[in-house]
Amino acid sequence: MPAKPSHDHELLKFPGNFLWGTATSAHQVEGNNKLNDWWAWEQDHYPAEKQSRQAADQYNLYEKDFDIAKSLAQNSHRLSIEWSRIEPQEGVFNQAEIEHYKKVLKALKTRGFTVMLTLWHFTLPLWVADMGGWENSKTVEYFEKFVQKIAPELAEYVDFWVVLNEPGVYVYQAYQISKEQRWPGSHGNFLGQLNTFLNFALAHRRVYKYLKGFNKPIGIAQNIQSYEAYHKHSLREMLTVMISDGISNHLFYFLTKGYHDFIGINYYFHWRYRVENQILPELVEAKDDKKDVSDLGWEVYPEGIFDVLTDMSDGLPIYITECGIASTNDDRRTRFLIHYLQEVYQAIHAGVNIKGFFYWSLIDNYEWGRGFDARFGLVEVDFKTQARILRPSAEVYGEIAQHNGIPHKLLKLLGHTLDVKYEVNQMIKEGQI
Repeated sequence: MPAKPSHDHELLKFPGNFLWGTATSAHQVEGNNKLNDWWAWEQDHYPAEKQSRQAADQYNLYEKDFDIAKSLAQNSHRLSIEWSRIEPQEGVFNQAEIEHYKKVLKALKTRGFTVMLTLWHFTLPLWVADMGGWENSKTVEYFEKFVQKIAPELAEYVDFWVVLNEPGVYVYQAYQISKEQRWPGSHGNFLGQLNTFLNFALAHRRVYKYLKGFNKPIGIAQNIQSYEAYHKHSLREMLTVMISDGISNHLFYFLTKGYHDFIGINYYFHWRYRVENQILPELVEAKDDKKDVSDLGWEVYPEGIFDVLTDMSDGLPIYITECGIASTNDDRRTRFLIHYLQEVYQAIHAGVNIKGFFYWSLIDNYEWGRGFDARFGLVEVDFKTQARILRPSAEVYGEIAQHNGIPHKLLKLLGHTLDVKYEVNQMIKEGQI
């Protein structure tokens, strides 16, 4: 008789000491960051419901949130500090705010977390913005001085430094989209855009040199996108894919080569280029092809994270510093987690040196310019009461973190077409999670 086909029903085991965490950023969760350019921009450009206001009040509720993360078997956390709180005026540092961030980081360390600290996550103090922001080469100097002040104060509580978050996204959002949708930061034309990008690269190199003295790994969190040709035989489409990948994914690393101890990857986007009757290829909207998209219209494409991980692998350790889905349907978030982590697992077995995964985000938060409708959190936030409510997907992520891998019982959830939430709740009741 022919041998029965074998099926692997074992745990999809991840490497030892793998970091399982979540990520947040100060402006999106703290609330009342009134001294930065984003707060001022919100007042001028968005209706009240799309302003950050109190956000998730994590400035006051951080211990509650860290307790939740700890209860979900997470062993690491990525967060940012707010430059405008610490240096509200040029050269004037608020020691009380420095002490606050010490308490925040201590709270993580006392709970046993590995801490990944982001030094800049999109916002600038108003005084820096008023001087031209990142277009002004002096901002490199201001940022370096800020880091030189804050790093010695916080270094004992930090395990990884992330100097910049998504400099490419910042440039795109400030310069390349329609004026109605732009973010703060743009003061000029193409030359201003180029100056901003080059100033980011210079700032990273300078800060990297300084932070090396603290003997902790240093990198950035870069938005890495998956590109694909609609027609595999189309030279124009394939060439456009190569150019887009080179500019958006690799150019910043080329300009800062030798100044990274790890590669930080934020993965959200997959794009297809198509040539029909026009000369140049154009991006195909995922919704037009009836692809699965998040509540923000971003395509849900697990295979893309495998593509970018294998593409970016160059020997340095890789940390997935952000990856998540905006959805009010938690069944989709559960499937998202399992599907995407399957691809991460496969990338590891393809030889990629992946050391950690940080889901975006621990809690629901403020989404830049869009308000609070985009629900990324493993933990739901009632923004009227600031109550925290665990979603079933949080329990699933906790199960994965606890086992350092994906149990087969969770893989079976991918075959369900309806109520994954019910299945997860049944597992919780029966003690399987």
